Amino acid sequence: MKRIFLSLTLVLLTVIAVAIIHKTTTEDNIVSYTVDPKVQDLRFYWKDDKAQFLGSIQHLKELLAKQHRKLVFATNGGMFKPDQSPVGLFIREQVTETPLDTSSGNGNFYLKPNGVLYITKEGKANICTTPEFKYNRQIWYATQSGPMLLIDGDIHPAFKKGSVNVNIRNGVGLLPDGRLVFAMSKSDINFYDFADYFKRLGCKQALYLDGFVSRTYLPAQNWIQTDGNFGVIVGVSEPE
Repeated sequence: MKRIFLSLTLVLLTVIAVAIIHKTTTEDNIVSYTVDPKVQDLRFYWKDDKAQFLGSIQHLKELLAKQHRKLVFATNGGMFKPDQSPVGLFIREQVTETPLDTSSGNGNFYLKPNGVLYITKEGKANICTTPEFKYNRQIWYATQSGPMLLIDGDIHPAFKKGSVNVNIRNGVGLLPDGRLVFAMSKSDINFYDFADYFKRLGCKQALYLDGFVSRTYLPAQNWIQTDGNFGVIVGVSEPE
């Protein structure tokens, strides 16, 4: 009995150790920022005031500087076509600039269900699957991407634990209190582990934004990436 007890104890300690290492390794590999859209100035950008593509976080910084605003946080906000137009829905200040995409195709965007991140005029944030999305005049900003990472608290069924399909990834999750947490991996990570990160934070819904092209600007955490050449940019700013 003593030998069996020792064996079981060893197995249990191994499981706990692996879980701790996994949790620590995953969290050390993530840069994240939590924002309250009801309080902070969270906006989705694509073009400047001359209708030119912003493309990079640096260009967004310069645009905001002209408005006497300081960029606090930014990350790319969804996939884009070769001409830098958003793949799928993009709404800016109630104006639908590109329509919802409900078609099928290849690539991560079409790994269904994909989904939509949107913010209402009152600052209420939501993440839903594409079939659940409904247009209304209260939506101030919206961006579509895919796949969903979490659906009602469950990890996307296509993701496999231990998958060798790894890449830089960024995404966004909705916390129970209505705040949004944006996260990007600092190095390669698989879909399952990335989704699990949001799940462990308590998110019920989370959406993948993009892969290796991802960039994050977060000077408060000494993480400063201002390059890039993408479409939609999510940014939080404050007066200088």
